[in-house]
Amino acid sequence: MNLALFDLDNTLLRGDSDHAWGEFLVERGLVDPATFRAKNDEFYAQYRAGSLDIHAYLTFALSAIAGKTVEDIAPLHHQFMQTKIQTMILDAAWSLLAKHRHDLCVIVTATNAFVTAPIAQHLGVPNLIACDVEIIDNRYTGRAVGIPSFQAGKVVRVEQWLKQMGKSLADFEQSFFYSDSLNDLPLLKVVNRPVAVDPDSILRAHALAQGWPIISLREPLAERPSPVNSFTPADQLA
Repeated sequence: MNLALFDLDNTLLRGDSDHAWGEFLVERGLVDPATFRAKNDEFYAQYRAGSLDIHAYLTFALSAIAGKTVEDIAPLHHQFMQTKIQTMILDAAWSLLAKHRHDLCVIVTATNAFVTAPIAQHLGVPNLIACDVEIIDNRYTGRAVGIPSFQAGKVVRVEQWLKQMGKSLADFEQSFFYSDSLNDLPLLKVVNRPVAVDPDSILRAHALAQGWPIISLREPLAERPSPVNSFTPADQLA
C-alpha cells in the first residue's frame, strides 16, 4: 500500500474553502460585512504570499463560531456545502482520488477541521489532518488546539499521525503529496512522489527546478512533466 496525501484548497477544490466560509458568513449577514470581508481577504493574500501568521488567522476565522454548539452550526454548514463547496469540487479530483483508492489516503490541510471535516467525508477520504478546533461541553470555544497543520507543521502532523499507527514515511514504497501551494514545500520535500497541482508561481518554479511532475485538475488530468522527470501519476496508478 502506498501513502497518498492531498492538499485540499486550490488542489482538489477550485478555490479556498476557508476563504469561501468567510464569504458565506458575510453573504448571510452573520458577521459585519465590511470589516470581516476586508480582514478575510487580507489573510488570504498573506497565505498566498507565504507570510500568513496561522495563529492570528485561526483566532480570526474561528471567532464566528465561538460559543455556538455543534448542533447550532450543523444546518449552516450543510448550506455552505450545498451553495459553496459542491461547485468547487473539481471533476478530475474525483478521478485522482479514485486512482488512489487502494492507498492510504489523507487530506492534509491548513484549513480548520470544522470547515473541512464534512468536505473530506463528502469526498470519501477517511483520514483528515487539519487545524484542530477546541470544543468544550459541545460548544466551540473559538480557539485552535495543537500544532497547526500549516507549512512545516504539516510535516509534524503527518509524522505524528503515522506514528500513532506505528508507521513512518519510510515504511511506504511510494508516498505521494499533491499540492498547489508554496506553503506546502516542507511536506512536498519529504515525500518521494511530490506532485505540483495547478501550482502557484513559486511552487511551479521549484517543481521545474527539481524535476517534479506538474499536473492540472482543471484540465482532464493532463500531465505537463518537466524535461528532468517524466513521472506520470495517472500512468503509475492505472
